[in-house]
Amino acid sequence: MISHQTSEFAHDVNAAAGAWGPSTSRANFCEEDYGTTYYIAELINSLTNVAYIYYGLRHMYRGPHRSLLRPRIDFMSSSMVLLGVGSFLFHASLRHTFEFVDELSMLVLTWSMLRATYTAGQPPATARAMSIALTVFYVPYSALYVVTGDIILQVVAFTGAIALIGFRTHYLFGSLRSTSASVNARRAWRARALWAVAVALLGYALWNIDLQFCPQLRAIRQRVGLPWAWLFEFHGWWHIFTAMGAGLYMDVVREMRAVIQQEKKR
Repeated sequence: MISHQTSEFAHDVNAAAGAWGPSTSRANFCEEDYGTTYYIAELINSLTNVAYIYYGLRHMYRGPHRSLLRPRIDFMSSSMVLLGVGSFLFHASLRHTFEFVDELSMLVLTWSMLRATYTAGQPPATARAMSIALTVFYVPYSALYVVTGDIILQVVAFTGAIALIGFRTHYLFGSLRSTSASVNARRAWRARALWAVAVALLGYALWNIDLQFCPQLRAIRQRVGLPWAWLFEFHGWWHIFTAMGAGLYMDVVREMRAVIQQEKKR
């Protein structure tokens, strides 16, 4: 799959004539390079990153007593905004430098979710130790990835972190049985978490369809014309659905952390 992604679409008609120049990134997706505008290499793949920014800002400004200068900032919401900006720059430019920004932003997102789930319910000293341990892992690991450029390092870290987040969330669901959280509340959290995962998996499926069936998708886009052709830019849907899934999952994690924190105070 990786070789297909990196070699299939690098010679589009306008690929060398855009504002950012010829692509220097390893990855190049099914959207035609500079097919819509001279200024952005992949227009839809760029603009759909607004979904990450939206879900990050939604938490920052949702709730009472919030204003433009009084956001509620946490690591998870900040990582969503960072990913949106990084992925936008990568798809807009197809430059190798911004490709690293995009991929490292994905690692930061998993870092933030690992920290949120694995420090939940822990004594302050243990929570600080876990936060430090994650920092000690992620910072040099990210540096190693940049130095080597080996995409397998990023893939292993990202998928491994997703698995660990799932395991920890499942454990937290079980630990809430002894708290004041009602059975209905726990069921609702579990259902919402599963829905978030399903939405993200739908995005992953569309991403792979975009990779494996690009000639067919391009033929459909050519047939239906703009603006309907944009509906068949499936990598853009990957951005939207993964942003939605991550945002919904983060909401569940925050609510569980709040309940656990309340119980600790009693």
